[in-house]
Amino acid sequence: MTPADSGAHPRFADALRELGLGELNDRIRRFPDATRTAVEAAAAIGCELSQICKSLIFAADGVPVLVLMDGASRVDVERVRQELGAEKVTRAKADVVRETTGYAIGGVPPFGHRTKTRVLADRSLLEHDVVWAAAGHPHAVFPMEPKDLVAHAGAALVDVREHTS
Repeated sequence: MTPADSGAHPRFADALRELGLGELNDRIRRFPDATRTAVEAAAAIGCELSQICKSLIFAADGVPVLVLMDGASRVDVERVRQELGAEKVTRAKADVVRETTGYAIGGVPPFGHRTKTRVLADRSLLEHDVVWAAAGHPHAVFPMEPKDLVAHAGAALVDVREHTS
């Protein structure tokens, strides 16, 4: 893995320092090609698709909520709805994602957002020693132990992945 250069989005780099995680800035990898999707990120890093942590914003009765999901799985919106006790859950529109997190879709990190939102993390993330997540930019990712990532995101551990039969 040879990154073009290292570096997170400046807002995310600041958030890492504020959280006492400044050393993670040295572990961020920036690639010349986008790592906007889980497939692109896994290919660039050379890891399993399930080692990618997707940060997805949904709207639960109109209120943004962040769902952290492994890259090989899909979110079951009905499970999210039940978990939150909401009447309706939908994918948030791009402008809501940017307004809520401060980042564009494809570069949303699991924490360090512009606003405080409720966070759900699927248990599947804990199946790995290390997962990779967006560092605030579609070309940048960082590694972290899943339990630490969940803790720093302030996430509740849940089972919200789509199960195929």
